[in-house]
Amino acid sequence: MADPALPEGDGDESDPKFVTALARGLSLLRCFRRNEVYLTNQTFAARTGLPKPTVTRLTYTLCKLGYLVQDAPGGDYRLGGGVMTLGYGALAAMPLRERAQIELAALCEGDNPNVAAALGERYGLSMVYLVTHRAPQSVAMTFHLGAQVPLFHSSIGRALLMGLPAAAQDSLLDEACRLADDPAARARLALGLERARADFAAYGYCTSFGEWRQEINGIAAPVVPVQGGSVHAVNVGGFAFLNPQEQLMETYAPRLLRAAQSLALRPEDNV
Repeated sequence: MADPALPEGDGDESDPKFVTALARGLSLLRCFRRNEVYLTNQTFAARTGLPKPTVTRLTYTLCKLGYLVQDAPGGDYRLGGGVMTLGYGALAAMPLRERAQIELAALCEGDNPNVAAALGERYGLSMVYLVTHRAPQSVAMTFHLGAQVPLFHSSIGRALLMGLPAAAQDSLLDEACRLADDPAARARLALGLERARADFAAYGYCTSFGEWRQEINGIAAPVVPVQGGSVHAVNVGGFAFLNPQEQLMETYAPRLLRAAQSLALRPEDNV
């Protein structure tokens, strides 16, 4: 049986090289959600599915290593400075980061202050935003650093899939369907991949107009490095009533394709 604390689509306890204890410890760090500062052992247990004694040992160890901080004995936990060193190290190691910031800002230029853009990569069966751009005065939404969106229902997730070989797409669909709750959810996942393939064949990018969340419209394109390496994806969109489908496809799609093409090149090729 799969460990509920492991990320969907990646954890495999049967793999002799896989360190389950490490994965469980990291799962606690992933429990923190946006705007949450403190969590209890009980919350960790509920969100990971781990037994409370296991959670207690893990929080103790993470505190000793500086990844969690307990402000008082028996008190709640917050993320420690050790997590920041990992995060900044990851960002500093990203060759796309600075280029993406420039491309995303250019992608969002214009009269619409409520359009936003992001660069993301796959994490299990989700996409994680690595770089984002939106105007300070824009209406708040999910385009923030570290946000996760579903792989098969969001435009950026579908675009990432289109950057992978067909066999890899099918494998991820099989994994997602295995974890789905019911036949209806599995059918929706399959439809998501079908629409991604149809959009990509027709436009060179993928769409999601109210399919992930009814109020969100987005389009996205894969970023496949010409020199090889990890596939990413870039998107643009926002609240549907401020970013209608026609505007995204007519005004922003050409910019989106140029941004994806530019980010796929080596830095020296853009000179």
